[in-house]
Amino acid sequence: MTQEEKRLEECRKGISWKEWGPYLSERQWATVREDYTESGNAWESIVHDQARSKSYRWGEDGLGGFSNSDQRICFAWAFWNGKDKILKERLFGLTGHEGNHGEDVKELYFYLDSTPTHSYMKMLYKYPINEFPYSDMVVENLKRTKKQREYEILDTGVFDKDEYFDIFLEYAKGAPDDFLLRAEVHNRSNKDAELTLLPTFWFRNTWSSGRDSNIPEISEVSPTEMLIKHHLLGDYHVYFGEEVKEQMYCDNATNRVRLYGVPNKQSNYPKDAINDYIINGKKTLNPKKKGTKSSAHYKVMVPAGGSKSVEIRMSSVALSLPFGDYQELLNKRKAEADSFYRSIQSKVIDKDLKNIQRQAFAGMMWSKQFYYYNIKNWIHGDPGRMKPSPSRKNGRNSDWQHVYNYDILSMPDKWEYPWFAAWDLAFHCIPITRIDPDFAKNQLLLLLKDRYLHPNGQIPAYEWNFSDVNPPVHAWAVLRVFQIDRETTGKPDFDFLQRAFHKLSINFTWWVNRKDKEGNNVFEGGFLGLDNIGVFDRNHPVVEDARLEQADSTSWMAMFSLNMLRISLDLSMEYPVYQDMAVKFFEHFLYIAGAMNSIGDTDVDLWDDEDNFYYDVMHTPDQPNQRMKVRSMVGLIPLFAIEILRTEVYSRLPEFRERLDFFLKERPKLASLVARWEEPGEGEHRLLSILRGFRMKRIIERMSDEEEFLSKYGIRALSKFHLKNPYQLEIDGQKLEVAYLPGESDSSFFGGNSNWRGPIWFPVNYLILESLLKYSHYYGKDYLVEFPIGSGVKHTLLEVTREICLRLMKIFMKDENGERPVYAGNKKFQTDPHFKDYILFYEYFNGDTGEGLGASHQTGWTGLVAELIHRYHN
Repeated sequence: MTQEEKRLEECRKGISWKEWGPYLSERQWATVREDYTESGNAWESIVHDQARSKSYRWGEDGLGGFSNSDQRICFAWAFWNGKDKILKERLFGLTGHEGNHGEDVKELYFYLDSTPTHSYMKMLYKYPINEFPYSDMVVENLKRTKKQREYEILDTGVFDKDEYFDIFLEYAKGAPDDFLLRAEVHNRSNKDAELTLLPTFWFRNTWSSGRDSNIPEISEVSPTEMLIKHHLLGDYHVYFGEEVKEQMYCDNATNRVRLYGVPNKQSNYPKDAINDYIINGKKTLNPKKKGTKSSAHYKVMVPAGGSKSVEIRMSSVALSLPFGDYQELLNKRKAEADSFYRSIQSKVIDKDLKNIQRQAFAGMMWSKQFYYYNIKNWIHGDPGRMKPSPSRKNGRNSDWQHVYNYDILSMPDKWEYPWFAAWDLAFHCIPITRIDPDFAKNQLLLLLKDRYLHPNGQIPAYEWNFSDVNPPVHAWAVLRVFQIDRETTGKPDFDFLQRAFHKLSINFTWWVNRKDKEGNNVFEGGFLGLDNIGVFDRNHPVVEDARLEQADSTSWMAMFSLNMLRISLDLSMEYPVYQDMAVKFFEHFLYIAGAMNSIGDTDVDLWDDEDNFYYDVMHTPDQPNQRMKVRSMVGLIPLFAIEILRTEVYSRLPEFRERLDFFLKERPKLASLVARWEEPGEGEHRLLSILRGFRMKRIIERMSDEEEFLSKYGIRALSKFHLKNPYQLEIDGQKLEVAYLPGESDSSFFGGNSNWRGPIWFPVNYLILESLLKYSHYYGKDYLVEFPIGSGVKHTLLEVTREICLRLMKIFMKDENGERPVYAGNKKFQTDPHFKDYILFYEYFNGDTGEGLGASHQTGWTGLVAELIHRYHN
């Protein structure tokens, strides 16, 4: 057992190694929680230029942020190159209105390492030596249309001559409450350059709301020591090296003079006082050397091609020699992190793949964030703050007033999406389980708690609209996390499975009651996860009284039913009483599968015999049963609904077998959907799937065609067929079209960078691979398909699965020219030794080139590549 595994075991026994970690957001400004405007326009409520002066209500942000589990004590780094007009305290980016493809961070930073307990962490921030091009990026992106590329920081030329600092931020824990904080600055230019470093400590402002009268304090003890006193967390001693220039103090309070032109009430030394002192020399600091925010002031001259380091230590106990064992401890924790990941990557031989996987895991760990959102208080206001608009009582999230989020959550991206998203989080938990199954299980259970789950059973979607509808993948994630954990530890966690199952049953009932209006087991209503894929916004049909029956939503529900069936059966093996629930979900699946295939009590047929593909069907008063012939991921999602019942189910669960056989006898048409076979020495097996035989083969053939869905880098969200054959629809005088777009979107249906019309997305690709594996287990090695179509080469379904998996991995891998497709023609990232081995995990990827697009640090669901690498080598 590695030292990190021992620490994880200690966490289970109550030793709080995880109490401190990278829990700050990278952007708290322009979030829904901080929006108190009349119009509810979050992007304009607090902009980047105001963030340094505004005290937040619901959370904190910072560069390389580190805090305790509820952000009461926060730490982050700030820098100044001597040329910028503001300190570099937080990452800069464009709002949703400024970017030509939506919100977009405009910085270069990389998560390089982190253990699950954050006993060791490392990230890299690249900071220009010359003035940061803030206005240039805003102005140029505002000029660009959706048909043009985004204007990135490398396009500004500020990195062209290598005039920048590589700032490596390292964190290590000597104990659960003993922290080593280090910045190692490398000057990549050929000239000496000066850099100001400001390690900054502050408290989240809990006192201005009028709900907490206690105000904690930070104060100077000596020129090299600071004392942090908090009424709940106790005392922390902070030690600086002899090279520290001074300590500076102010308060985490809004500068009302600067923002609103009115006198400051809370403090004469507001949040931006340190910025004003360093940049402009203003005498804005508290001369008494105390406050609720403080920075140490370091100024270093970094020689050309050389490096300098700043080291800090923070401990809950006073240390006589805080730097005596500093380097030894740092080296030890780094070595322990290496040992931990060696055990995780024991079967991964390729060094490049090891690097990719480890950075993917690092991104998953760095993307944890304390998330605070008490909707009742947010809607009705605080006694110590400005009252929100009365319209908020009937506005965004107003029917979710039971929600009280106060937890560490896995974020999709702490800058572009600094709020939890339910279906994203489900995918995050799969790779996380490989390194920290306890955290993954707790994440899934959190969203099912009463403080999250709506009383009607709906899981909250995401901060902008909790009522939005995500694909129901939570049960799938619970099942997969349970299976991976059992595989890894050898111990099935039935307690976790039961707790999740009970709440998921409520969620399933919500789906059945809310989304199947006609009661015919064909489901409708848009799905955020596949939003910009159809002819129109599927949540809001363009014709009055129109009804859209969806192949994907119906397939998702079939998948949900089978996931719940499998969980019921796993629980039944331990607790036979769950056999009743297994029968319930078995019947649900058959009714849904029957509806999809025109069997049962509905005449709806989502399968098109001419194209051999599934399509949505729209019903209008003038034209019922109109197939929307868009060849998209919508038609591949029926692959996801598959489960195999092996002989042990029948031998160990006689009650389930008896009721299953009775149902199949009484409903022979539905029984035809269940394949059955006898395997010598293995007994009886059954296949439950929307697709089998002819339809399965046709779907896989279309998916395997490089002129349709198959890309060099995975499965596209839209068939390339629509490049030359865009789908067009005229309805009520409107001409609507869906065309193949391998990269950025040219539509604003669901925000700037939302595009399912051609790119490659990891979550649905991952589900395709899982389904193909199950088909492979059922059909075996004698079942061959042509792959790719037109090649004349036959493969087993297992071989097809591995090939698609490899194509997805190749997005990040170096090709024969030593270049990574994810960076396309970006020569800096492809060839520069200080760039080429740092990986960005984008939101989605160009369907033709593999280039990374959308959010650049969406390690969340794209972090699934870590699991793909594991599965490929095991």
